[in-house]
Amino acid sequence: MKSTSAACTIAIAAASLAFAPAAMAKPQLTGEEQLAKMLEGRTAGEPVNCIPHSGTTDTTVIKKTAIVYRVGSTLYVNRPRNPERLDDDDILVTRLWGSQLCSVDTVQLRDRMAPGMWNGFVALDKFVPYKKAK
Repeated sequence: MKSTSAACTIAIAAASLAFAPAAMAKPQLTGEEQLAKMLEGRTAGEPVNCIPHSGTTDTTVIKKTAIVYRVGSTLYVNRPRNPERLDDDDILVTRLWGSQLCSVDTVQLRDRMAPGMWNGFVALDKFVPYKKAK
């Protein structure tokens, strides 16, 4: 009998530990909140049609919101015409027709977990530059 009650006690303890991380998890930020956090301390400039692709050192996808391109110390925010397609777990496949990424371009989305699987595309819009406030 003692082994049965000990086994039950261990099972209950293990089950409660399994749920502990979910209860302690921080609330997920929305796409807009993530973008605002990324742009803290920066000021928006006039939107531009194109950015130099060769100078892009980092690209961040914010789910259902925007793509942020880093060129030097400037962050360029592009809110595609169909942002609901964006998933921060997708791989972006960009085909350029020149040396710049422009508002008339499209970006294919590929599933990171199944790289051969196409998840659609987004149509880019103008790029809004954000520079650090002086």
